[in-house]
Amino acid sequence: MSAAAASEPLRSGVEGGEFARMPLGRAGMWWFLASEVMVFGTLIATYSLNRVAAGGWDAERAHVNARIAAFNTFVLLTSSLTVVLSLQAAHEGLRARARRFLLLTVLLGCVFLGMKSLEYGTEIAHGYTPASGPFWSYYYLMTGLHGLHVLGGIVANVLLWIGLGRPGAERLEPRIEFLGLYWHFVDVVWIFLFPLLYLS
Repeated sequence: MSAAAASEPLRSGVEGGEFARMPLGRAGMWWFLASEVMVFGTLIATYSLNRVAAGGWDAERAHVNARIAAFNTFVLLTSSLTVVLSLQAAHEGLRARARRFLLLTVLLGCVFLGMKSLEYGTEIAHGYTPASGPFWSYYYLMTGLHGLHVLGGIVANVLLWIGLGRPGAERLEPRIEFLGLYWHFVDVVWIFLFPLLYLS
């Protein structure tokens, strides 16, 4: 078989769209999330190893507020649903509905940060600061970094919500998917942090 003949099926597949390229926005978001996985993965692994080496930090962990954390878990999981519903509405061409669900996502993110601020305030008032010990250093570092990611997602969602309200906003609709990937990642990180810091 000649080289030209051997390459023909591949060429046909490409021309027929069988090997469609991933959109640059989606690829860029996946690369970004991969780097974030390494950041949070390193923190979680370091925390776990130090906790085992110290014989456990159960006494310190007993002072965190698991009820607020459980409520915040529900809030973030609900916000993931609103992102999915926003994307579904965008695919159906229902821009106003997509914007409403984006706004709900923003509000839920604000609720999460508000409850986290309340939790921080209570802990600091009782004398538990990042300088109180290794557990508290990790606790504030990991939850604080996660909170910054939630804040970044809120800002991005607000900008997208504003953009979808402008004429010719159809070109912005794929960004709901890309931003949704980021928001789901933030939620998944919390799913790991919640049992690790509050329950185990």
